[in-house]
Amino acid sequence: MISKFFIYRPKFAFVISIIIVIAGLIAIENLPVAQYPEITPPEVSVTTNYPGASAKTVEETVIDPIEQQINGVEDMIYFTSESASDGSAKITVSFEVGSDPDMNTVNTQNRVAIATPQLPEEVMKEGVTVKQQSSDLLLVVALFSDENIYDEIYLNNYAYINLIDPIARVPGVGQAQLFGEEQYAMRVWLNPNKLTSLGISTDEVVDAVMQQNTQVAAGQIGQAPTPQGQQYQFTIQTQGRLANVEEFENIIIREDPSGAMVKIKDVGSVELGAQSYSAFSLVNNRPAALIGVYQLPGANALQVANGVNKVIEEYKQSFPKGIKAASLYDTTLFVKASVQEVVSTLFIAVILVIVVTFIFLQNWRSALIPTIAIPVFFDWYFCRVIGFRLFH
Repeated sequence: MISKFFIYRPKFAFVISIIIVIAGLIAIENLPVAQYPEITPPEVSVTTNYPGASAKTVEETVIDPIEQQINGVEDMIYFTSESASDGSAKITVSFEVGSDPDMNTVNTQNRVAIATPQLPEEVMKEGVTVKQQSSDLLLVVALFSDENIYDEIYLNNYAYINLIDPIARVPGVGQAQLFGEEQYAMRVWLNPNKLTSLGISTDEVVDAVMQQNTQVAAGQIGQAPTPQGQQYQFTIQTQGRLANVEEFENIIIREDPSGAMVKIKDVGSVELGAQSYSAFSLVNNRPAALIGVYQLPGANALQVANGVNKVIEEYKQSFPKGIKAASLYDTTLFVKASVQEVVSTLFIAVILVIVVTFIFLQNWRSALIPTIAIPVFFDWYFCRVIGFRLFH
């Protein structure tokens, strides 16, 4: 008898239907994007670098001490490690499905901190990074010059300075890294014959570079307590870190009491190049910088991809002339296509329901009422789903 109540009160029925439609439209934005549990184990990556070391040396001096401490961390399933000839080291720790990614990162960080004092001094200076990340690569963004104006080193350096940090700040991004990273670095080439004739070892050259290429806090003149009548206070500023090839060439390796000096340019040469040439990137046979984006476990891939693309579009406005950016690899294209197919299927289903209703009733006026009820039903369903999520 409920239907009779609404039949004799159509205005009341219209008001309820309008309220349901409005509530359903609001609920659509809050529908769940995933209703199934996570099946991919959350991962935490531990990365560092040992400059100049071979893959075997990295394994024995860096990876082994860290593995000994990480082994058995809470909720761990297994871990894998990689060492490369460029001195890089990476350990990926996989944890139980459903474990807290934040706690996994904290527990791994605590174990790595125990192993840090056992690492070589050069590795400790480079630092050990512990981050949580998804095992799947979400996006690959390429930065390239369509007219070959810029080389690969410039593109990598530009991407590292201007794009890596903004992309990493996008909500849901676990890691943004450059593939085949080639940052600017001063490369010192030594002539072994000249070193031998002067009796200079490579350690002396390294020590000279480290001592003379440093930032020093020189202090102040006239700082309190001062004698009566002192009126001025000055901050002493020193040269600090060296900035160009000429300054590095003039680093003094050895100096005799007579005043004779041996500089780097006397036993070798200096050039501005890449920190590492172990890998390179090309797009359409042109130099490029590739940025890989990994999402955090449980993050919405569509929202993360849209956020990254929005950042790229914003920074395109300030790119130097000749630099372009493009997405080479996007795992969300399949998801977007699937969502579009669902919408299309839903639209086709509504059209079929209307056609079938008209065929059976043979009257447009009679078919209009159930046709209007279709969006009311869908909106009621959306409200029901949201209500179930809120109260259960």
